[in-house]
Amino acid sequence: MKKTLLAIALAGLGISAYAQSSVTLYGRIDTGIEYQSGVPNSANSSSSRFRVESGDLGTSLWGIKGVEDLGGGNKAVFQLEDGLNTANGESSDGKAFSRYADVGLSNDSYGTLLLGNQLWLSNSQLWPFDPLGQSNWSSASLSRGRNWPITSNTITWESPNWNGLNITTMYALGNQPSFNAGTLNPDGSTATPGRSDGVAVTYTNDRYELIGMFDEIRDGNGNFSDVFAYSQEYTAGVNLYLGNFKVQAVYEASHANAVMAGAPTMAQQEWGGVTYTLNPALTLIGAAYHVDTNGSIGGAGHATLYTLGANYNLSKRTVLGFQVASIHNSSGADFGLNANYPTAGSDDPLAGHSQSGMYLDLQHAF
Repeated sequence: MKKTLLAIALAGLGISAYAQSSVTLYGRIDTGIEYQSGVPNSANSSSSRFRVESGDLGTSLWGIKGVEDLGGGNKAVFQLEDGLNTANGESSDGKAFSRYADVGLSNDSYGTLLLGNQLWLSNSQLWPFDPLGQSNWSSASLSRGRNWPITSNTITWESPNWNGLNITTMYALGNQPSFNAGTLNPDGSTATPGRSDGVAVTYTNDRYELIGMFDEIRDGNGNFSDVFAYSQEYTAGVNLYLGNFKVQAVYEASHANAVMAGAPTMAQQEWGGVTYTLNPALTLIGAAYHVDTNGSIGGAGHATLYTLGANYNLSKRTVLGFQVASIHNSSGADFGLNANYPTAGSDDPLAGHSQSGMYLDLQHAF
């Protein structure tokens, strides 16, 4: 009898080991106090503003992710994630899971295949190469959020790590009879993007990290109609690890060939920065970002963003962030501190004017 019970127990353990699964609830709450100058209050004048703001240091979010071991190095995975505005408690864009809603299969040797709604390639792959992590005042400011897209109807393949080499490819369908098209609003603007695709290749070792990336996002008509939203983008970047210092540099170029007359058809952005880890709790950051665009309308011109930041870890999950930044525009440009997607918003300064700001931010992860 004892032998029988032992055999049953061992069999049960075997089944448990084969079908191990887990579901994790996670999130990040990020809220701070922000000061910003150069905020337009009419067509010809500007003022300054204090406000409580969510997501300056990093997007507030919550999500659920899970994995089930299928045996033989295979797993089933899923992720549901939504952004939050913690200043007012609203979902970031009114959708239930605006950032991730996907399911897929993972294999130790062949990588991971995912289907569903996901952060786009430039959103998920480029942030480690930005000294400010593509936070609200960073590279995203001068690309007007082109590095922040989220895409639906997406097929993604992520390779395993091959001795430091990783490849990620994404392909998003427009789900329309016209192969390249998405959908349009009644006014003719894009409601959902058309067919989009991209590939990112990264290589990492103890001394440096490299990235090369190409992606393209089409508008609802299937065209490349806006360098800051629906365009082809090329990116190359490097991270150097030098003791307590991390040095970063990136070049990025966007192109669009179906823009309205006078709008930019090209935007080139370069940035560089240094991160210094003073001690395990305190990190200091300095960075500069520059953008050049052609054209004669739509905020065309050039701009430079200078910024200094500091992050102090109160614990493993709670960080106090500080940033001071200033952006300087050429006579026709109106780039602002806040990243706006897909077009410029009311926070952007008047054309040719500067904008400065600072924030103190508290972020807690769970």
